[in-house]
Amino acid sequence: MRLWSLVNKEYAKEEDIQKGKEVITKDAMNGNNKIVLEGRDIGVAYGSKYAIKEVNIKIVRNTITAIIGPSGCGKSTLLRCFNRMNDLLDARIEGDILFNDYNIYSNGVNVAEIRRMIGMVFQKPNPFPTSIYNNVAFGLKINGFKGDMERQVEYALREAALWDEVKDRLNDNAYSLSGGQQQRLCIARALAVEPEVLLMDEPTASLDPIASAKIEQLITRLKEKITIVIVTHNIQQAARVSDYVNVMMVDDSMIGRLVESGPTREVFESPKSKVTEDYISGRFG
Repeated sequence: MRLWSLVNKEYAKEEDIQKGKEVITKDAMNGNNKIVLEGRDIGVAYGSKYAIKEVNIKIVRNTITAIIGPSGCGKSTLLRCFNRMNDLLDARIEGDILFNDYNIYSNGVNVAEIRRMIGMVFQKPNPFPTSIYNNVAFGLKINGFKGDMERQVEYALREAALWDEVKDRLNDNAYSLSGGQQQRLCIARALAVEPEVLLMDEPTASLDPIASAKIEQLITRLKEKITIVIVTHNIQQAARVSDYVNVMMVDDSMIGRLVESGPTREVFESPKSKVTEDYISGRFG
């Protein structure tokens, strides 16, 4: 489905506003990699209490961007902004979030299509209580897929590195899979509808080291085709898999703010913020 389907025909592209302070290399900005998602002065409040405020962030296409920081700093809140999942939590959203230069919070946006093109995988595997096949086919069916369903299910399972393990048991209940397999099934379910971006909220937090390693390998391979944004408490994981990293902290008012962004190696080897240095070195958080 083309991008114009996201908005009403009357929608006009908004004027550019002041850019954020995050560090993005010139080759990422001007070369083959383009900005697929951009948040400008994002704020999220529940009632009168802000969870995050004044967050500026850019996500480069076909890269892995990690969002790290201590518990309660608003990482997951920020992530949910990117496909409007916060709409379900009665949150007030401020600022602009641009997906391929379109503001996804503008009037007339097709939210269902946004969530198809910007998929999400959660911390705990959440397969549906049905067969492995039906789990992967679910999104295709509700989106009116007209192609070869069996071929697309196989494609998604292969992309999620799960096909060889389940090809002879597609009719088995998804709950018969191990935890790591269930998480890869959830990834396959998201990939089946061919999103441009995949959001991952602590995707290995509930998995053992072996299953976690498989997910990390999968994430690294998937960036060849899609853009990945991952929230993780695991600093080592962020260092291993991400191309860019964004560090969030809470201020004196307990509001989450983005304190540093940039290429992962630069942030980890030469952090510009003392609070970033303390966090990644394990001195707090």
